[in-house]
Amino acid sequence: MPTRVFIVDDHQIVRQGLTMLLERAGMELAGEAADGQQALRMVAELDPDVTVMDVGLPILNGLETAAEMIKLRPKMPIIMLTMYYDRQHVLRSLRAGARGVVSKAHAADQLVRAIRDVQRGKIHLSPEMSEVVIDAFQNQDEGEREMLTPRELQVLQLVAEGKSMKEVAAALMISVKTAETHRAHTMEKLDIHETASLVRYAIRRGLLQA
Repeated sequence: MPTRVFIVDDHQIVRQGLTMLLERAGMELAGEAADGQQALRMVAELDPDVTVMDVGLPILNGLETAAEMIKLRPKMPIIMLTMYYDRQHVLRSLRAGARGVVSKAHAADQLVRAIRDVQRGKIHLSPEMSEVVIDAFQNQDEGEREMLTPRELQVLQLVAEGKSMKEVAAALMISVKTAETHRAHTMEKLDIHETASLVRYAIRRGLLQA
């Protein structure tokens, strides 16, 4: 049977391009989603062999989605697609549970091989990303530790996307007061005092695409 792949990306043209790439390689599209919340709702029903997911998703970013998806489907490998392959993006993808990280710029050359690698239980990283990981382990420091809780990261992303506190609360199914508390804690931890700086921080962290 052909490998069934679930694609999660907020750009339709990207999803179409990836679908064509996979079909040429004899693989099958299990389904597609445009944001993290939609992906989590669909993955259990679709039961794909592999999920290929963009890091920079709206509503719930790809890294948070991957961490939640693994709880639902612990044996299903996830490959993260990213526009960047700096230390921060690669390490956070691996920490979220991804078995592969592929640059969008090289997806046409690497994605099919990455899918086959992760299905065999391997971890797939491009040579550039492998160098990043080796460097990170050789130069570990306290600054790599997460400052924010998963919920604070979710609130940060939604605020940076321009959502009101009411919209944030509705998206995360929490009260407005709780959402405001998370935002206040986030800004205090980061020593940030205006939304524009939150947006810049979210872009640097890969929670939001520029």
